[in-house]
Amino acid sequence: MHLPAVLRTPITGLIGETCYDVLIENLNLTDVPCIKYTISKGLGLGIVLGGSIVKIPQIMTIVRNKSAQGLSLSSYLLETFSYAITLAYNLRQGNPFSTFGEIFFISLQNIVITLLILLYSGKREALVMTFTSLISIFYCLTSEKLVPASIMAVLYAATIPLSLASKVPQISANFKNKSTGQLSVFTVINYFAGSTARVFTTMTELDDPLMLTGTVLASVLNAVLVIQVFLYWGSGVKQTPKPTKTD
Repeated sequence: MHLPAVLRTPITGLIGETCYDVLIENLNLTDVPCIKYTISKGLGLGIVLGGSIVKIPQIMTIVRNKSAQGLSLSSYLLETFSYAITLAYNLRQGNPFSTFGEIFFISLQNIVITLLILLYSGKREALVMTFTSLISIFYCLTSEKLVPASIMAVLYAATIPLSLASKVPQISANFKNKSTGQLSVFTVINYFAGSTARVFTTMTELDDPLMLTGTVLASVLNAVLVIQVFLYWGSGVKQTPKPTKTD
């Protein structure tokens, strides 16, 4: 089956000439490697597109309520730092954008959420410092002169425990409050779906045990957050009652 150039070009750009010829031109649907690769590319593209909006509902929830109650600042700082390392690592490795593109978009959204947490927590003086620090860190990570490849590999390996650490404060806060506060249900569920699909794309497209380990752990911890969302559905953060004045 021959497709017009306007369709052939983006498809071959996504799945490559070989798999295009096998699956489209020859209609050979028994080629398992090409089928897996095509599914992986499709999932990867979906994850990247989903990642570009996954935390928008969370941002809207915070702005609408003018509150970041229930959200852990340390979780977002740790996650943003971890994602900065992951993004820089993938860029320097030259990996396909479809295998890590959502990290770029989620990092931007994480920065916005972090700044909103500071804003609505009354820590406005820390806004500029935090933003400047995050941008400076990412610049250093992408520079081979400032961060040699050997150090970059060590830092990327460190994102695995860092990823664990970034989720634990939020999970702990949810458990302590018996509530997920302003945590967006859409964001949590899509985060879990995306991280789980990313396990498949990493196994299919990359031969990188470190990346696979990181994606598996992220999926497990996101599953815990999903469970908490449904477990504490409809529960608000308990407020400490203010003492009444007596005459």
